[in-house]
Amino acid sequence: MAFLQDKILYSGLLVFCMTILVSSHSRPYSPPSVAHLTDYFPHVSIDQGFSKSFGGSNIQLISNGSMANLALDKTSGAGLVSKNKYYYGFFSAAIKLPSGLSSGVVVAFYLSNADTFPHTHDEVDIELLGHDKRNDWAFQTNIYANGSVSTGREEKFYLWFDPTEQHHQYSIIWNSYHTVFLVDNIPVREFIHNSAFSFVYPSKPMSVYATIWDGSEWATHGGKYPVNYKYAPFVVSFANVEMSGCIWNPTAPVSSCSKAGTSSYDPVEGPEFVKLSKQQIEAMDWARRKLMFYSYCKDTSRFKVLPPECK
Repeated sequence: MAFLQDKILYSGLLVFCMTILVSSHSRPYSPPSVAHLTDYFPHVSIDQGFSKSFGGSNIQLISNGSMANLALDKTSGAGLVSKNKYYYGFFSAAIKLPSGLSSGVVVAFYLSNADTFPHTHDEVDIELLGHDKRNDWAFQTNIYANGSVSTGREEKFYLWFDPTEQHHQYSIIWNSYHTVFLVDNIPVREFIHNSAFSFVYPSKPMSVYATIWDGSEWATHGGKYPVNYKYAPFVVSFANVEMSGCIWNPTAPVSSCSKAGTSSYDPVEGPEFVKLSKQQIEAMDWARRKLMFYSYCKDTSRFKVLPPECK
C-alpha cells in the first residue's frame, strides 16, 4: 500500500496543535443526518467475493462466509483480495477494530492495482491506524495514481465513536467525477477529478483489499510506537461488504466493464453518486472542522509548493 510517503516527517507543530484541538478522549459529537448510501446495495458474501491474499492461517470465515476475522500476530498479518477488478464503483465494509493498546497496527480497506501495474499502480486507501496510550484509532485516507507516492494526498481524522465496540461502515465512492471517503455514510473527504491534474487521479481497474498488518515503521507517530506483540493477536472483523460498480473485463476493449450487483442505483453515473447533496456537504464540513487533524494541503514542510487542488 501507499505507506512510503507516511515516512516523511510531517510538520510536528501542525500535528501537535491539531491533535490537541480534536483530543480523542473529549469528542461528545453527534453526527449529522445523511442519506444511507450503504442501504442501496446488496452485501457480498466474503467467501464468494474474495480470495485469501496472505496470512491464510490468520483468516477465519464465520457466519456462513458473510463475515471474516483477520488476525495479526508475530508470524503474520492477513489479507483478502476481491476476485474481480473494478473500473469505478461503490465499495464498503463494516469493520470492528481490535481493542486494547494497538500502536503500529494497520487495518486497511482499499483499492489497488499494484499486482498488475507494479511500477505505475493506482490506489484509493482507507487505513485505520492503531492507537497509543493517549490517542485513539486514527482514520487515514489517501489517493494517488501511476505509482508515484510523491503524489499521495493523505488526510487524517479522529472518529466520533469507539471503533472497537461494534462494527462501523467505511466506504469509498470512486468514479470519473470524484472520490469520496465516508464513515457511517457521512462524507469526510471529497477529491474531485479535475482534468488539470488528472495524473494524480486513479484511472485503471483495481482490486478491493481488506487487510491487517504491522506498520511499526511509520503508522503511529512516524514509527515512535511499534506493535507490542504482548497484546497479540490483534483481530479485526469485516462484515456487510458491498462492491457495486463496473467489473473489469480483461478480454474486452479498454475501459469496458459490466455492471455488478442487482441494485437499481448506479454508483458510476447515478445522480446520488456523481455529486454530493447539500446535506452531505454540510455533514462533510462538520467532520472536517471537528475531526480532521492532518491534511497534506496544510503541510508546507512536505510541499514547498502546495498541489494545485489545495489552492
